[in-house]
Amino acid sequence: MVTLNVNGTPQQVDVTPDTPLLWALRDVLGLTGTKFGCGMALCGACTVHVDGQPVRACITPVSAVAQAKVTTIEGIGADRVGKAVQAAWVDLGVPQCGYCQPGQIMSATALLKRTPKPTDVDIDEAMSGNICRCGTYTRIRTAIQRVAG
Repeated sequence: MVTLNVNGTPQQVDVTPDTPLLWALRDVLGLTGTKFGCGMALCGACTVHVDGQPVRACITPVSAVAQAKVTTIEGIGADRVGKAVQAAWVDLGVPQCGYCQPGQIMSATALLKRTPKPTDVDIDEAMSGNICRCGTYTRIRTAIQRVAG
């Protein structure tokens, strides 16, 4: 049994310590907003925040985050910046298929909390690990800029 602090609530998960956080979130806790993409931390679909930093849940064992605060896409709207990012995503119609968007939103929120007025280079660097097969990169950049502005 591992205790995780997910979206501000302590949660007991009956998994082995080496279980990827992604599967504890999705399969045990039912938080399916965090997506499985590649399983190798290359696509960003599984991005969550651990103590405010974006991490790939597909390769992060639950034992590594047992003492940390984990925030998922389901909880990011409780944060002022996260809520603003989500609103910009909706207002600008960023998602096409939407599969990668939880990870995109998590990465964008982390960027804006760290760098409230990011340059295009800052945006490129922060978002480079998030792949969107539909190619909504222009709308993603515009949404980030709107929140920053």
